[in-house]
Amino acid sequence: MAINVNTVYTTVLSILNKEQRGYITPEEFNKLATQVQLEIFENYFEDLNQQLRVPQADSEYANRQKNIDNCISIFKTIGNTTYNGAGGYFLPPSDLHRIGTVIYKDEKELQRVERNDFLNINLSPLTKPTTQFPVYLYEQVVQGTGGANTGETHIFVKPTTINTAADITVSYIRKPADVVWGFQQLGGGTWTSGPYIYNSATSTQFEIDNTEQTEVILRILAYAGVVIRDPQIVQAASQAVQAEEVNSKS
Repeated sequence: MAINVNTVYTTVLSILNKEQRGYITPEEFNKLATQVQLEIFENYFEDLNQQLRVPQADSEYANRQKNIDNCISIFKTIGNTTYNGAGGYFLPPSDLHRIGTVIYKDEKELQRVERNDFLNINLSPLTKPTTQFPVYLYEQVVQGTGGANTGETHIFVKPTTINTAADITVSYIRKPADVVWGFQQLGGGTWTSGPYIYNSATSTQFEIDNTEQTEVILRILAYAGVVIRDPQIVQAASQAVQAEEVNSKS
């Protein structure tokens, strides 16, 4: 179950306005909410890595490793690739955030290799890739600050006889969608001025697990304190976030 964006926004406003400390607009809230969601999302991977090193509680609901993986599982998916014949590479799905497994014809896992191995792997008949044992190289080819392909990551596959997009799929972690508190403004018949009215039809909810609602609100409050230039809000919210993190990892 996702965290309701309207619940978070109204809670944040209630806390800020309780002592007339300030106000953040929907546009400001959307930016802060998106940033906070990404921070919590990225922390899942570091937290999981940490929990993999320690013994886990033998309990159905208190196993931290399993609980973190459940939070990540929301973003696990499988997608198709597209093939660029001129460049000789496959493009992964556009919403890919972390690559998992590259799959050939829905039945064979490709082995990932580094650039030096990819260059030399054909030199020996023993290591030469085949359709039974294919390999791939995953790297960003085009770098810079401009151009249509800047920042793209490409999947190079050997043997090169594998060159059909339908043959290669990818399991991956997708990036969370940007959070949006959609609204209309009352004002005559144009809906362009006046108070903000929540519009669920144009909103995008938080995608992270609903167990994160408290941390989401606290982190947004910390950023909101910077926006409205209130150091007391920043300090109080930051301390609460830190206490929450210490408790969850101790």
